[in-house]
Amino acid sequence: MTTLIWGALPYIAFVLLIAGTIWRFRYDKFGWTTRSSQIYESKLLNIASPVFHYGILFVLAGHIIGLFIPMSWTNKAHVTEHTYHLFSLYGGTFAGVLAVCGIFLLVYRRRTKAPVFRATTRNDKLMYVVLLGSLVIGMTAKLSHSSGDGYNYRETIGPWSRSLFTLSPDIWRMEGVPVLYQIHAVVGMSLIALVPFTRLVHMFSAPVQYLFRPYVVYRSRDPRQLASRPERRGWERTGS
Repeated sequence: MTTLIWGALPYIAFVLLIAGTIWRFRYDKFGWTTRSSQIYESKLLNIASPVFHYGILFVLAGHIIGLFIPMSWTNKAHVTEHTYHLFSLYGGTFAGVLAVCGIFLLVYRRRTKAPVFRATTRNDKLMYVVLLGSLVIGMTAKLSHSSGDGYNYRETIGPWSRSLFTLSPDIWRMEGVPVLYQIHAVVGMSLIALVPFTRLVHMFSAPVQYLFRPYVVYRSRDPRQLASRPERRGWERTGS
């Protein structure tokens, strides 16, 4: 079971992420969207969406720093374990609370606004449950080991995460990890596998082409010229 969870499940989730994203792009291009419901309600959405997105971006950044930056690097930067723990505890909790509040506002909006609720799919509901579960379990794990320097996951979960890229996972590092951290990791891998089949796939749709497209030039016309010209039906020649 240990080999299956910590040696095989990460690669299964990664394969589903890549294969599912390719399949979605090839066969469901028109469904590759957040299915925006702003047309039905925008007031609450203008609050809930930024709260959620800023929170989840902070959470993602914290995970990247904690899992993929070796402890030796922060030691060389003279960042003590206690300092790192406090930054992770308060910063991570703030980001998690921000993301959770955003999710609750989005769910409340979907549940109380009938047109938005009718546009909610089963995949949306599953995505909210898994995403919220991952955030809550992660914060609970962190807060339950907050005394002193807390649990140093950079000596266990971090090296295991980085070993996955060498195709030789150090599954033994996960044997002594607290149960809540293990559950958080499993739920996180499940969320990664679900990304291509939910609206979360829109995170891969950065509008990079907008950085290189030509400018759109708007030119005003003299109102006196417009008033003196006779009305015409149909298209006019360019430059007329």
